[in-house]
Amino acid sequence: MSCCSENGTCSTTAVETAESAAVTTVYAVAGMTCGHCEQAVGKAVSGLAGVTAVSVDVKAGLVTVSAEAEPDEAALRAAIDDAGYELTGRA
Repeated sequence: MSCCSENGTCSTTAVETAESAAVTTVYAVAGMTCGHCEQAVGKAVSGLAGVTAVSVDVKAGLVTVSAEAEPDEAALRAAIDDAGYELTGRA
């Protein structure tokens, strides 16, 4: 059985999933020193609209954010500042 129709067109189509459409951005964050910092920053960032995943590397001072679209940097900065840390820019 072929995936092609009688008129010669293929019946399979590429479907873009939310996972493949995600935007991943890495930010530098100052002031993180321990596991509590990791949890606090992770919780603050994961609560933002559109964020699908957050990874915090305390030793490197990096926060990797995966989101449905480009994150709102002002909202991200505010969330990190409210948690007691400082977003210093993109890494």
